[in-house]
Amino acid sequence: MRTACFIDGYNVFYGLVAGTVFKWLDLPALLCHIIKVEQPASELTAITFFTSGVKPSLASRGNLSKEAQDTYLRALIARGVVVHYGRHQLEPRNAPRFVDKETAPSRHDKVAIWKLEEKETDVHIAISMYRLASQQVALPTEERIQQMVLVSADTDMTPALRAIREDFPELKIGVILPHREGMKRTTPGSLKNHSHWMRHLVTTEELASHQFPDRVPTLKRPAIKPEYW
Repeated sequence: MRTACFIDGYNVFYGLVAGTVFKWLDLPALLCHIIKVEQPASELTAITFFTSGVKPSLASRGNLSKEAQDTYLRALIARGVVVHYGRHQLEPRNAPRFVDKETAPSRHDKVAIWKLEEKETDVHIAISMYRLASQQVALPTEERIQQMVLVSADTDMTPALRAIREDFPELKIGVILPHREGMKRTTPGSLKNHSHWMRHLVTTEELASHQFPDRVPTLKRPAIKPEYW
């Protein structure tokens, strides 16, 4: 069963590897493993990764954070992953002041903040999935994608999954939630309702056993695992 995976990079980073030693994650190997476990007939044929570039001025390690992200993306590309870039938008906003967890937010007590938003990613994933689905009808049967897998827990993707299920009922839809073992997360029911199967978490053992080697060969200089990772 020819399978294409669509990855929300922001979801994967904060759901699986942020704050861990597993940032040098071999996503192609991990996804190949998971889809084989969930659907043994699966054959991973395409991976598309959607992300936005780190803003050094806001990153915890400044330029080092951007360099680390760039290096990781080079490693993914060297392994056949197609990377699409969105953008970050930083704008001044007013938000309710945080007092403590027991105090409700008040619209009468606001403070000025900088709000950082990732733009274009959700729409880009949705359009890419739908376009790929629509392109399959013109292909010979043996070349068609038979399964799409979304790697995200973002319920903004629900309308896209619903439309694909309705318009292309022959396609199987899977969802891998980028939820690390041991973290309490709510299962997004709307995604589950419009998929044929869902993987609810990724185990620590799976993360540990699917890491890139420290040096990943590329067409130019090798991608070397950042020292602080």
